[in-house]
Amino acid sequence: MNSERKQKLVELGAERLADALLELASRDDAADDLLERLIATPQENIKRFKAKISGLKRTRRFIGWGESAGFARELGALLEDLRAGVTDPRTGAELVAAFYEYDTGALGNCDDSSGHVGDVFRHDARELFVSYASCCADKEWLGDLVFRVIQSDDYGVRDALIDCAQEYLTEPVMRIMVARLQERAGRESDEYGKRHWLHSVESLARQLKDAPLFEQTRLASWGSLSTAACMDIARVYLECGNELIALAWLEKIPESDSFLAAERDSLLLETLGRTGNTAGQAEVAWRIFRRSRSASSLLLLLDVIGHDKRDGLLAVEISAICEAARFSPVDAAFLVEIDRLEAAETYMLKHTDQLNGDYYSGLLPLAEAMEKNGRFLCASVIYRALLDSILRRAQTKTYSHGVRYLRKLDRMAHSITDWRNVEPHEAYMREIKLNHGRKSSFWSRYGSKD
Repeated sequence: MNSERKQKLVELGAERLADALLELASRDDAADDLLERLIATPQENIKRFKAKISGLKRTRRFIGWGESAGFARELGALLEDLRAGVTDPRTGAELVAAFYEYDTGALGNCDDSSGHVGDVFRHDARELFVSYASCCADKEWLGDLVFRVIQSDDYGVRDALIDCAQEYLTEPVMRIMVARLQERAGRESDEYGKRHWLHSVESLARQLKDAPLFEQTRLASWGSLSTAACMDIARVYLECGNELIALAWLEKIPESDSFLAAERDSLLLETLGRTGNTAGQAEVAWRIFRRSRSASSLLLLLDVIGHDKRDGLLAVEISAICEAARFSPVDAAFLVEIDRLEAAETYMLKHTDQLNGDYYSGLLPLAEAMEKNGRFLCASVIYRALLDSILRRAQTKTYSHGVRYLRKLDRMAHSITDWRNVEPHEAYMREIKLNHGRKSSFWSRYGSKD
């Protein structure tokens, strides 16, 4: 489609396109800025960049949340001026560094709750810096430049340049950077400031694939061996190909510790797989599956124990789910995922009294799946739970959803001939009108034809 439009624009000719661009630029500031960038010389674009940076540094106007996306686009256009004007890698790296040093003015005078402005620094500016820095021959000068920029990072965006150091610095320069960062951390009296420097060392250690350095730095930074610390150290050793040391770090975490249990088991499974410990892998895979049954955790388990065991495994697990005393939306979703709809229906109808409509994100997909597959009694039971929750909480902003559910219940009732032990639709309607008949806003919406 775009190629066709491009060809048609080419056929219009340069003069008509120029007139159209001028007209558009007269109506839109962003278009006018693009036009200026297109017709400016490289030197003029550099001057535009510097002038805009200076202007932004002087301004004291606060950028509200509603304006932040537009402000982010303005900053992005500023970087495009730089990209269009600078071909020399050293000059480009210096100017992007100057852009980073403007972060206090940008983020300090802006409500960036949405993250739009921060992302310009974390992604767009970083990408542009790497494009220049990777072509810059003087790596020691680059290291000094980056070290200068990260001296202050009040808004947490400048460390983006450290996190991609391997893309533009050599290993010797990165090692020098590590020593300088360690020296600065050693001079810090403030614990937070010390961790800021050591966090950068951790990032460089990971890029250098120096797991002992990462371990040493994490211990120096936090002192104690938390679950998260053990996992991070293990992950870096695994990335560096030291599976046995990674496993040793994971084994430092008590089995009774439930914090980050899913992430830990995932890392442990990968580590055991690399060491060839299939028995250990199977134990962990079973634990992952039993913690949260799903099609993906089932596949992971079968990859370890063998896909030939699928039918027998499912027979046992479906039986265990259906016999459970407590209802689990996760298990119900699992039965639907593996296309065991009859078992899913039996399971949910058994636990009608435990369906909690407040958990709408888990129940709504189940209701829709049952409805789609013509299992209207089961779908009705779930939609009732959702509707009951809406009416009980009496928040008018959710009434439109409740009305939609009730209309579904009306339609599906005509297709249900056997209500089993479920209250028929007419009786259910009498009950909710008795209990919620005074919610006129709901009933007026239900009575309308919209």
